[in-house]
Amino acid sequence: MIDGRSFVNVACASESQTCNFAGQQDVAYGAEGRYSIRTLSGPASCSNGVFGDPIPGTVKSCSLSTAASAPAQTGTYTVKGGDTLSSIARSHSTTVAKIQQLNNISGSTIHPGQKLKVAGTAQVVVSAPTPAPTVTAPAPAPAPATSTYRVVGGDTLSKISRSYNVSVAQLMSWNNLNSSTIHVGQTLRIQGGATVSPSSPVQVSNPAPAASKAGQVISIARSQLGVPYAWGGTTASGFDCSGYLFYVYNRAGITIPRTNTIGYYASSFTVSSPQPGDLVFFKNTYRPGISHVGIFIGNNSFIHAGGDRVQITNLNDSYWGKHFDSFKRLNAMR
Repeated sequence: MIDGRSFVNVACASESQTCNFAGQQDVAYGAEGRYSIRTLSGPASCSNGVFGDPIPGTVKSCSLSTAASAPAQTGTYTVKGGDTLSSIARSHSTTVAKIQQLNNISGSTIHPGQKLKVAGTAQVVVSAPTPAPTVTAPAPAPAPATSTYRVVGGDTLSKISRSYNVSVAQLMSWNNLNSSTIHVGQTLRIQGGATVSPSSPVQVSNPAPAASKAGQVISIARSQLGVPYAWGGTTASGFDCSGYLFYVYNRAGITIPRTNTIGYYASSFTVSSPQPGDLVFFKNTYRPGISHVGIFIGNNSFIHAGGDRVQITNLNDSYWGKHFDSFKRLNAMR
């Protein structure tokens, strides 16, 4: 072995003969004797050989010039004049496509002096990853709407929970209750669930007053909005709370006597599901016990002669809310 190459066994008839050295043994025979020559992997010519009278048993040498020497198996190749990608690929036992891939070229144009990779692994150009699209965090879900419910006679936590499609435990938690005891007029917080307005029947335990009668009551009551408050008044020039009821109901065709709040309280019955036209009683306003009355008109509101005039007030009003007693219906409305 010389420089990684083996000797070959070929017959060179003359010093100009081209010999094929591929796959031969370690000696070459010239015309005049035995010579050792260095092999290449392809055809070569025995030129300038030393031809004379060799001493028997000795080895002489001849120098070889390659007719088409195979390129050394290195990783790069410098392009020479007349080279093409096809010829370079054949001489390096590879393909044009592989050379193009190794050198990141798409065409077949090359120029002398250009260095080409002919072996190895193509450099993979890794593109920077496309940034992931910005994902906007979803807006937080709105907090469940909170409504309120005012307890009326006959209510229980169980009944209210069924009406709002919630549990008794939730009602107790939302309202910081330690027991199931509730009282008429108490305001309860309801979170989410099916909102039921106090004017809608929670559970009808009493028949509603005739729609025509109730409608007349509300219509006449509203017609007196703004009439000034007058102690003991029963006319459109001025009313007190009980005189206002006397005027409105009798004008609507429902005969009731002239009495005070206690008298109307005694001549009515408690309802658990108030309807427009029913009465709303309050206690401990200007005196202990039942002391004020108005007419329920729905939507958690009532109309009454209170303050300085006839007006509409919401049952959640900070003053009237804390003095609420009960909803009742006149016996005359049965």
